[in-house]
Amino acid sequence: MIAFSWLPVKSTLLIVSCCFCFSFNLKAQITDDKANDFAKADSMAALYPNHSLINLKELADKLTNPLDTDVDKFRAIFRWVCDNIESDYSFYVKNKAKREKLNDKPEELEQWNTQSNPYFFRRLLHDHKTICSGYAYLVKELCFQAGITCKIIDGYGRTVDANIGGTGIPNHSWNAVYLANQWYLCDATWSSGVIDSEQKQFISQFDEAYFLAPPALFVRNHYPLDTVWTLLKEKPTLHQFLNGPLIYKKLFPYNALPVYPETFTATATKGEKFSFRFNKGSGLEIKKVELQLVQGSRTISVNPKLYTDAEGLTTIDYVFAHKGTYVVHILFNGDYVFTYTVTVSSR
Repeated sequence: MIAFSWLPVKSTLLIVSCCFCFSFNLKAQITDDKANDFAKADSMAALYPNHSLINLKELADKLTNPLDTDVDKFRAIFRWVCDNIESDYSFYVKNKAKREKLNDKPEELEQWNTQSNPYFFRRLLHDHKTICSGYAYLVKELCFQAGITCKIIDGYGRTVDANIGGTGIPNHSWNAVYLANQWYLCDATWSSGVIDSEQKQFISQFDEAYFLAPPALFVRNHYPLDTVWTLLKEKPTLHQFLNGPLIYKKLFPYNALPVYPETFTATATKGEKFSFRFNKGSGLEIKKVELQLVQGSRTISVNPKLYTDAEGLTTIDYVFAHKGTYVVHILFNGDYVFTYTVTVSSR
């Protein structure tokens, strides 16, 4: 093990097979007046581009000493990590393949983790490149140096190509942070940018969606191994998590949640009305609705109307004219918000 000034000599970090957001916006939960204005914290993060990671105490002090509250200090840390650390796509691919191969062989998997740690930390230290475990580790260590309580949370990340149905594979890490006498959730990996699915390269692009995200929404695509870290009284089961509809980050600012269908896979009858229903939350202004119906290599786009049903839910109706299985993407104002798979049969 390589000993850096910030790395315990005998520690072995769990390097999970992280999932990325692919290229295919959220405000803090904290409610005091200052919490939604992070201009000063963000400006502190911007002062130290590509700062060395050799001495994390020095970096943490530079980022946080000029700031008054732990909320702002954490924001500066989080923003710096997101803006200065790049997702290591090549290592992600290699690590993902190895972990899937060794998923049922815990001893060999532990050996792989131990062997990978030196490379993992060298890559982070010298090249500022890593996967989700490194993002979460760096956020935690910088928080420690700043006197902020922060934990690494390991679990299941859910995207268009990961943890859809099945039994699930733990593949992601994020953080829980204690601020203003309360725990909050955040994901620096997914806030830092996206992977261009065609070029297979990382595009740095800060996103607010996974910064102190509402737990009820965060749990739709992050499921912790220890369900205490859902931060919810009523916790969904892993089965519910793996089989729910896909929800995208554009809805996070509005606390908008799907109601029907309840699961990612649904059935419909040819020639009969099928309804997609959701709770619109607050502040969501929908100027344009689009359904993308994908069947094999063919995609059909339609623009249905929205209406409020008798239960007060926002509803989209569609009549499938042909049998078959469709991937249905729902877009609001040009942004993906939900995805389902609908199998259409005859009466």
